Amino acid sequence: MLGIHHVAIICSDYDRSKHFYVNLLGFPIIRETYREARNSYKLDLKVGETAQLELFSFPTPPARVNRPEACGLRHLAFQVENLEAAIVDLNTKGISTEPVRLDNLTGKRFTFFKDPDGLPLELYER
Repeated sequence: MLGIHHVAIICSDYDRSKHFYVNLLGFPIIRETYREARNSYKLDLKVGETAQLELFSFPTPPARVNRPEACGLRHLAFQVENLEAAIVDLNTKGISTEPVRLDNLTGKRFTFFKDPDGLPLELYER
């Protein structure tokens, strides 16, 4: 395996999630595709040099447990150079963040916030 290619997210409100990930978090759009047969959009976003986020819209997606301790995907973590600057940026855009924590294993600092559907997202300082 060479690395992570993409992470796929199904959103309940495509326009709201697109605004959040593109305009607030700043991920550049690679391509946006409407798939008529599925009545669904697929938005490919660039994360770093090689990874991507895929946002999907479906007419009526089922609810999913989204607490970090639920079985399945725990959270998505994004690496940042300066944790304080990233937190200030999110907070000025109306995105709440949890108190900063310290990873006891690595000595690195991190915090959590949520996307519009409550998906737990993490900022992890380099």
